[in-house]
Amino acid sequence: MPRRLFSRSSWPEAQFVASALRSETTGGFLMLIAAATALIWANVATDSYTTVSTTTIGPASLHLDLDLATWAADGLLAVFFLVAGLELKRELVVGSLRRPAEAIMPIVAAACGMIGPILAYTLTNVIGGGSMQGWAVPTATDIAFALAVLAVIGSRLPTALRAFLLTLAVVDDLLAITIIAVFFTSDLELWPLLGAAAILVVYALLQRRNVRGWWLYVPMGIVCWVLMHESGVHATVVGVAFGLLTRAKHRDGEAEAPAERVEHNVRPFSAVLCVPIFALFAAGVTVSGESLREVFTDPVPLGVVLGLVAGKALGIFGGTYLMARFSRAELNADLSWGDVFGLSAIAGIGFTVSLLIGDLAFQDDPYHGELVKTAVLIGSLMAALLATVVLGRRNAVYRRLAEEESRDEDHDGIPDVYQISDDDSSTR
Repeated sequence: MPRRLFSRSSWPEAQFVASALRSETTGGFLMLIAAATALIWANVATDSYTTVSTTTIGPASLHLDLDLATWAADGLLAVFFLVAGLELKRELVVGSLRRPAEAIMPIVAAACGMIGPILAYTLTNVIGGGSMQGWAVPTATDIAFALAVLAVIGSRLPTALRAFLLTLAVVDDLLAITIIAVFFTSDLELWPLLGAAAILVVYALLQRRNVRGWWLYVPMGIVCWVLMHESGVHATVVGVAFGLLTRAKHRDGEAEAPAERVEHNVRPFSAVLCVPIFALFAAGVTVSGESLREVFTDPVPLGVVLGLVAGKALGIFGGTYLMARFSRAELNADLSWGDVFGLSAIAGIGFTVSLLIGDLAFQDDPYHGELVKTAVLIGSLMAALLATVVLGRRNAVYRRLAEEESRDEDHDGIPDVYQISDDDSSTR
């Protein structure tokens, strides 16, 4: 029997997705407020915004005399990637990714959702004679923003679509952090890297032995972050590594596994504090008529916009369709390919990680760095609007179906004393 795409999730998985949606939705709205604040601040009081962003704190002896914007990108986002790593570990061990037949779909979709933007960016810059430095910028999907938009426009959309978006975004984050680690590592220092790896090994052993205690793990995480930063590898990798090494299976007598417990405690901190603060320092670009014109005439920012809006949507939709076309998988009878395209479009919201990669890619090119930030904001907004149009229409269809089902249930639920059968009607 053919396996159906986006089939119904189990009740525990549906509960987990609902909880994740609530937290990420709140974080998405706070991040939106922070981004809007940054834009207003940077354009109304440019000097004060620059002064605050470039304020340096930290010990110079450890090479940690970083400005606030860097602390937000390297430090606070490590917490964000810890949550992403915990989500991925749960999906791999006890979630939908533990079943290879179901895991392949979001993995292929996420991979195609990266290939599409890379091709769009590359084609734009080859034709326009631009720079290839920003090829990785449009490859990422912002979990918080995407789920926040989906929560606003998709209250009646099937839970399976939301679960698929969450899983796709988690895999997407893993691929994005791999890109960061491989392509944006400079001046690699071996001994700090080995020290960080040793701490990760110790952490894995402690997890196997069921050792608990935040007072032990928090210092280990901080020291590992410092060593990773010193090694030249982007320190946010530490967050994903700790997440993937955290035990996700229940043991006898446990109410919840360590991965669930840590995620439950850390997720609000990430969604409500870490990501919005990063947005406050990352989204502060000076917008003018000239800069907006250059976004659509300079091949570098134009490639980012096209990558987020067209590359993401066509990549994810195309990958999913080809999997259904050339494998035994088929779309769930309750869904349409319009739902899948809307989901593919919403994945073009690349805010957080795209801004991070943009900073890394153009740290020696401030001019294009600012244009790329603007392009990320515009591309993410356009992707959100496209998804709103597509999924908004689909949501209206599902709402109408739900209302029809509700009316049918109300009719069926009328007490028998008020219902007249054909036999009774002839005698009354």
